Amino acid sequence: MSYNLFLDDLRTVEMVYERPTDYNFVVVRTYQAFVDYITQHGLPDFISFDNDLGLDAQGEVAPDGYAAAKWLVYQSGLDLTPLRYYVHSANPVAAEQIRGLLDNYLQHLRNQSKG
Repeated sequence: MSYNLFLDDLRTVEMVYERPTDYNFVVVRTYQAFVDYITQHGLPDFISFDNDLGLDAQGEVAPDGYAAAKWLVYQSGLDLTPLRYYVHSANPVAAEQIRGLLDNYLQHLRNQSKG
């Protein structure tokens, strides 16, 4: 199944993308929904990441977009070679962490496939 995933606790796709219908996003609002959806449906073609995902049911800071990216890299067991993504988080430090992790890992995969 081919799909795109939008991870954000508050924003709508229309708030981030000029032509949202071009993406046909599945929207997930929490880290757990992100993990569950990918586990059930496989790797999306494209992921749009927010970082700060609000509070959980107990009022604690919820796992964030960086945790979601770490799950993809370290725990999902998926081949991330075809992954395309964008980080739309307003948190510049966290956005750079997500980009850094994914860019470095994807570069590692490309280097492995060359040699």
